Amino acid sequence: MTLALRSVSKSFGGLRAVSDVTFEVPERSIFGLIGPNGAGKTTVFNLITGVYQFDGGTITLGGLSLAGLKPSEIARAGIARTFQNIRLFSQLTVLENLLVACELQKKAHLFSALLRTPSHFSDEAAMTKRALELLEVFSLGELADAPSTSLSYGNQRRLEIARAMMLSPKVLLLDEPAAGMNYGEAEGLKTQVRWLRDTFALTVVLVEHNMQVVMGVCEEIHVLDHGETIAQGTPDVIRNHPAVISAYLGEDDEASAGGGA
Repeated sequence: MTLALRSVSKSFGGLRAVSDVTFEVPERSIFGLIGPNGAGKTTVFNLITGVYQFDGGTITLGGLSLAGLKPSEIARAGIARTFQNIRLFSQLTVLENLLVACELQKKAHLFSALLRTPSHFSDEAAMTKRALELLEVFSLGELADAPSTSLSYGNQRRLEIARAMMLSPKVLLLDEPAAGMNYGEAEGLKTQVRWLRDTFALTVVLVEHNMQVVMGVCEEIHVLDHGETIAQGTPDVIRNHPAVISAYLGEDDEASAGGGA
């Protein structure tokens, strides 16, 4: 199921946060969205997931327009995400953090829950089984009953991804999943992202500052700077693209300073 953005724009007051952004994410691909701080990457994620409504352009998932849809409706359509800043429920256990994400998957209605009908208990058992299976996938099974705040930073990141997977998404948006991870954890994340894509037939869109992860796992990369597209291509193309090098390293500014001196 292809995710497509066409001429998408968003302003906050007089600030143009995203300007005329266009890209297409092929089904079952691993796609990178990168850029310096303030480039508009997380804003694009927020537009895709309905946190913000875009001012112009179109966003479609498999031909379905996402314009005007609520975040819950977009999640139901098949898009799940994680966040740049970890957003776990600190008062809940690891298992309970996954179960809060399963409301869209339940078949029994509120009436069944109130009356404690067999369908309600069947739903509960099915969701708990799925949550426990996902915890095993992410090597968190032994920590199911532990408070989520007791997990290491890397494990909290993995728990967020597992919670997003409870929605059975077709497209998974990962916002800086390698933040705070050491080299070994980042290498493990690369393997896990590929495994998730292949095992669950997912499309993965990755916002990430860790170039070790981006260049090692993404098949296509789209680069933003100040809300505008400056490049798109394979990792080899992006690695050597002059506009990308300039955006990250400020070579133009440095050259100008040197010339002035």
